[in-house]
Amino acid sequence: MYDIKWIRENAESFDRGLKRRGLEPRAEKLFALDDARRWAIAKSQKTQERRNAASKEIGAAMKAGVFLRADALKTEVAELKTALAAYETEEREAIAELDKALAEIPNTPLDDVPDGADENDNVELRRVGEPRAMDLQPNEHFDIGEALGLMDFETAAKISGARFVVLKGALARLQRALSQFMLDLHTSEHGYTEVNPPILVRDDAMFGTAQLPKFREDQFWTTTQPEVDELIEQHEAASAKASDKEKVAQQKLDEGTPGEIRRNVQVDLIAAKVQKERRVRAIAQLRSNFWLIPTAEVPLTNLVREKILDEKELPLRFTACTPCFRAEAGAAGKDTRGMIRQHQFTKVELVSITTPNASLAEHDRMLLCAEEVLKRIKLPYRVVTLCTGDMGFASQKTYDIEVWLPGQNRYREISSVSVCGDFQARRMNARYRAGDGKPRFVHTLNGSGVAVGRALVAVLENYQNADGSVTVPEALRVYMGGIETITKA
Repeated sequence: MYDIKWIRENAESFDRGLKRRGLEPRAEKLFALDDARRWAIAKSQKTQERRNAASKEIGAAMKAGVFLRADALKTEVAELKTALAAYETEEREAIAELDKALAEIPNTPLDDVPDGADENDNVELRRVGEPRAMDLQPNEHFDIGEALGLMDFETAAKISGARFVVLKGALARLQRALSQFMLDLHTSEHGYTEVNPPILVRDDAMFGTAQLPKFREDQFWTTTQPEVDELIEQHEAASAKASDKEKVAQQKLDEGTPGEIRRNVQVDLIAAKVQKERRVRAIAQLRSNFWLIPTAEVPLTNLVREKILDEKELPLRFTACTPCFRAEAGAAGKDTRGMIRQHQFTKVELVSITTPNASLAEHDRMLLCAEEVLKRIKLPYRVVTLCTGDMGFASQKTYDIEVWLPGQNRYREISSVSVCGDFQARRMNARYRAGDGKPRFVHTLNGSGVAVGRALVAVLENYQNADGSVTVPEALRVYMGGIETITKA
């Protein structure tokens, strides 16, 4: 998310970054929204100041016995109250409109990101490992798994519908082995702290990492229980009572209530406002849906939301293995068979929180950590830099690791490693205190370390044998209880 002040100071650079992403310039439209916000705030402040002054003048006029003046001031205060309510509404709407516009703008790509329209314009950096020479016609993973009797899409479809799978026996254990291997590698050798985070999160968390509002249709969300409706009604009734108390107290103040009584009324007014605000927050919380996480990036990155960290704490490095859920709203007709594109999948995630001057080096480091997984399992892969038209919404720069799948005779993505700058930090209000004592926004990074399901796919296809069995990679055998070969159940 952007700071409108930064956009005003860097309008040309901002619009140039949008153009590289294939978007139209937006600086001038944002300035118009910001001007409307500033004007609404100014009107509210000026009206409130006059209202406060007139309220004080009422008391003075009453004390002096100038009752006609007092009546005129009361009329003015009533009119100002009505005007203020309208201006405050205008102010809230102007702020909301600007915030909405800013929230829907993607991050600006770094200068060294290649320009391009889609995946065909991505730039290959390197290839590691040679595809194995096979004395058979390579099968795809779903043919291998089904022939082994350990991968069942038909039963999964009966239970949950399309894009789900049931793994059994040695394949279920292989998936668990991959997860354990990756976590052990990242925690014992790469310096990541393992986290077991919630997989149900609220709107604010999804907004913080930029899944919301733009990608709402790609997510799964849960609804609240029926009895919550009754709680909401109770809170709304209590909130209405607090509003009535607030109105009565404000009216007494506007009428020029004197002395000690005025102080008591002011206390009542503050208490009523606090009570109403609490009820409003409670209602909002009850109405909030939980979202199923699309990746552990969401809870891991949000570990630092609304915090001010000490610079000495950085970098923070987190890893987690979680189920992930994606609606795949735009994936109709793509990878309809197999485990490549599913609604539910398992992934080991890497997240780093750094200072601004350390984030690019951390990006390269995270990439090497993800690559090491494939090196240890001895899977051929390549690394590409995503072009501006293919990189994610929150990313400044992204590397993709693509693993070789002989059954498809092509490389397929198994990890994306992105640096986001302060884009997510601004949405989460995540900061650190530098040596000079000033709070600054942290930089965030995330990457797959790696996608467990796709790693299983890669093992099946790269380690398949002519007799239909699958050799277990040496690095995983300790996690498989010494099993060296997976055979038909």
